[in-house]
Amino acid sequence: MGSLENEKTIIGWAATDPSGILSPYTYSIRNTGAEDVLIKVICCGICHTDLHQVRNDLGMSQYPMVPGHEVVGEVVEVGSDVTKYRVGDVVGVGVLVGCCRSCSPCNSDIEQYCNKKIWSYNDVYTDGRPTQGGFAQSMVVHQKFVVKIPEGMDPEQAAPLLCAGLTVYSPLSHFGLKKSGLRGGILGLGGVGHMGVKIAKAMGHHVTVISSSDKKRQEALEHLGADHYLVSSDSDKMQEAADSLDYIIDTVPVAHPLAPYLALLKLDGKLILMGVINTPLEFLTPMVMLGRKSITGSFIGSMKETEEMLEFCKEKRLTSTIEVVQMDYVNKAFERLDKNDVRYRFVVDVAGSKLQP
Repeated sequence: MGSLENEKTIIGWAATDPSGILSPYTYSIRNTGAEDVLIKVICCGICHTDLHQVRNDLGMSQYPMVPGHEVVGEVVEVGSDVTKYRVGDVVGVGVLVGCCRSCSPCNSDIEQYCNKKIWSYNDVYTDGRPTQGGFAQSMVVHQKFVVKIPEGMDPEQAAPLLCAGLTVYSPLSHFGLKKSGLRGGILGLGGVGHMGVKIAKAMGHHVTVISSSDKKRQEALEHLGADHYLVSSDSDKMQEAADSLDYIIDTVPVAHPLAPYLALLKLDGKLILMGVINTPLEFLTPMVMLGRKSITGSFIGSMKETEEMLEFCKEKRLTSTIEVVQMDYVNKAFERLDKNDVRYRFVVDVAGSKLQP
């Protein structure tokens, strides 16, 4: 099982200020505790939230910060009380690494809504040590926040599912939107949006992609399998599509008007917000009142939903559309992500990268 005695020194890539530029950073991780799993990182997806965090867009970033919350790795050591995992298992770690385990959400297996949740990076463990993410050689994580990657699923394909895939799957499951025959909209075709199309189609939904321009039409219809494509600035086509959708998954991570999309919803339709936006959004109340429509939100998903989602993706043979990069390309990848220049998720090949110059 390996020694549990010594603190381990590892190398990651960290942002040290709001410029968001990442560079090699040496730090220590805690001893492998009785319920901990030591993971050698294989790869890690890049989420738009990583960009917000390294640049302090939300005003709460602590530096040095090693980002990354779509982590897949190999178990190299387990604590004495670990029952679910053993050395050699390929596992995933997502957005959270801790919770209080005593509040109502925790007791209901929706620990992502715990007010004392601990983020996988840019947070602090109960012992005062800062959390650091998956752009690094290793992580030590409590077994509750580790999930087994299904056999046969490539690590690079699995990584984006731990955030992007889960973020879509959870609200569809929670709001009773998994049944076949529904008509859904996906607003924004990035990392989360492209998984939204794939998962909704696999559930048997008629899927409309809504985008700000025509440039992703062919990709959406021919490669991702969407049924319909709407350009939000085309007022005639938007009018034709009014009252046609059971739900819209809104993945846009910047301020945008809600009224055009509320108009697309049927009676009792749901606009589900998923983008992290740090400015207020506006709408007129009759837009929701006159159709008994809902504006709601959803935050990643629970560990239980993570397991369900991975099994669903395995059963349906769903994969992420990714671009694999080395760690020394990560700053360029962040620049490209900021310009929406990725189809559709960057994944860093951590194990295959030279972490020190």
